[in-house]
Amino acid sequence: MKDREGLKREIRALLKEKDALMLAHNYQRDEIQEIADITGDSLALSQAASAAPQKVIVFCGVHFMAESAAILSPDKTVILPRKDAGCPMADMITPEDLIKEKAKRPGVPVVAYVNTSAAVKALSDICCTSANAVRVVDSLSTDRVYMIPDRNLSHYVSLSVKKKMEWWNGFCPTHERLTPQDVVRAKKENPGSVFVCHPECNPEVVKLADHVCSTSGMYRFAKATSAKIIIVGTETGILYRLKKENPEKTFVIPSRALICPNMKLTALEDVEESLREMNNVVTVPEDIRVKAKEALDRMLKVPRD
Repeated sequence: MKDREGLKREIRALLKEKDALMLAHNYQRDEIQEIADITGDSLALSQAASAAPQKVIVFCGVHFMAESAAILSPDKTVILPRKDAGCPMADMITPEDLIKEKAKRPGVPVVAYVNTSAAVKALSDICCTSANAVRVVDSLSTDRVYMIPDRNLSHYVSLSVKKKMEWWNGFCPTHERLTPQDVVRAKKENPGSVFVCHPECNPEVVKLADHVCSTSGMYRFAKATSAKIIIVGTETGILYRLKKENPEKTFVIPSRALICPNMKLTALEDVEESLREMNNVVTVPEDIRVKAKEALDRMLKVPRD
């Protein structure tokens, strides 16, 4: 195995040589986040890729994220260091599934969470993120909405909108593993703490939260709260930046199960090899890319708070 620091320097040199930008999702390994040009959530990273001058994008995340970057940056080469890094939630709904569901609900708009494949986005009316899902659903003119693929995010949104909502029965296995008992125990062990969680957690966990938000929202919440102990209900990778930005605060992960195996697949060696060989390139067929981009563009036009 190569020296870790030497490997990091080698990757940075390759990025410069290949005119490449390295992006890392908030759930990636610490060593990956440490040397990335930009860290963030999936959509923000894809938008950053589109705006960047570099011609090569190294996306350290999972497959649907690299697809999103390819959708928004068709003129760039998008590399996913581990082609086997998938998303179980995204895999829970196929284009064939969605076609059947749309046939049952003529005229009902489909809101696709960004955690879906490009082919599924292409069949949807508009996309959303965990941060803007309520605003996106509210922006639609119909009184009925069908949301895919996450039942937990969909349920969370349904509590804040007046529309009749139905949804696909998908979920994030990692967030689903966090139980109310885990949270209650963590609160008992950490008096004076606050609990922040992701809306992908199940409804019984969400009920216990002091604040519910996306990963980007968690960074803002951690800075703003006066609490010195914060229980964090999302994947453990988020701790790297939380601790870095808030050294005076303590962060507690309430369950050892909050680890996404797919997010942890990518290692420095994978980044170095894929850059050196320029392999593991992710592409999206043009007919699918154009339709998927329409759904993303509609979302980006929804006014922010």
